Amino acid sequence: MDQGNNSRVTEFVLHSLSGPREIQLFYFAFFTLFYSSTVLGNLLIVLTVLSEPALHTPMYFLLSNLSFIDVCLSTFAAPKMIVDFLKEHKTISFEGCMAQIFFHHAFAGGEMMLLVALAYDRYVAICRPLHYAAIMSVRKCTGLVVGSWLIGVLHSVSQLVFIVNLPFRGPNQVDSFFCDLPLVIKLACTDTYIFEKLMFLDSGLIAMSSFVLLLISYTVILVTVRQSSASMAKAWATLTAHVTVVSLFFGPGIFIYAWPFSSFLVNNILSIFYVVFTPLLNTIIYTFRNKEIISAMQKLSREQVSS
Repeated sequence: MDQGNNSRVTEFVLHSLSGPREIQLFYFAFFTLFYSSTVLGNLLIVLTVLSEPALHTPMYFLLSNLSFIDVCLSTFAAPKMIVDFLKEHKTISFEGCMAQIFFHHAFAGGEMMLLVALAYDRYVAICRPLHYAAIMSVRKCTGLVVGSWLIGVLHSVSQLVFIVNLPFRGPNQVDSFFCDLPLVIKLACTDTYIFEKLMFLDSGLIAMSSFVLLLISYTVILVTVRQSSASMAKAWATLTAHVTVVSLFFGPGIFIYAWPFSSFLVNNILSIFYVVFTPLLNTIIYTFRNKEIISAMQKLSREQVSS
């Protein structure tokens, strides 16, 4: 950090998964493979949806956008973590730390809104099938995606605006592999009680409102499905996939923000699961179990081979 009593922290030290050199190299190889699979898998889904006219439907439009935002969510911190496994000193500049906080909340907030949009799409498809085409128009779907990104960015700006000017003069040790807001804010050299409450209220508002909307839509869908015949088996399978993804996405995040100062190991494991593993699991659960997606991918592969 800069010299002097009023010096400002210029970098933060990140605490990633520790261990001897051999273990660090194993982590490097393992997370490189996992991250590469996440990016390639999600980009393949986006390419497949764009190239296959049969998939130009509201649900797949929203799913392709979810895949894209999953790439973003896994990229804001995972590459830095992977490179740090090869370094003895794992540091990040102050500006880089603030950028990680911004992108983390922008992408996570946007994904929450996209999950709500997907739930709304399934609600209309199952509960109002005769009006589905009229309700889920191109304009409506575009508005849902743009609105998701805007809400994510506004949420992130509202989180960042009250932390960027806090006095950070030391310590500068972040108990995570990336700059997670609850862990960074406690390093400020001032009473952060009010800022912590604002942070929890802000994050809690977007998380809880999204979660409540999801619960309401899934409850209505469940009631509709249970009252229907076996022809709704496909809808039930799709709904199960949605609920699984929502649980995997919200579960670790809620724990981290409800108990932000719990043990380093627990926070790090949940953060890695939330940032690194969940985007790939979303891909597997949402799409790679989907026969239409698999068929379209096989068709795209044959076309590439024959061309």
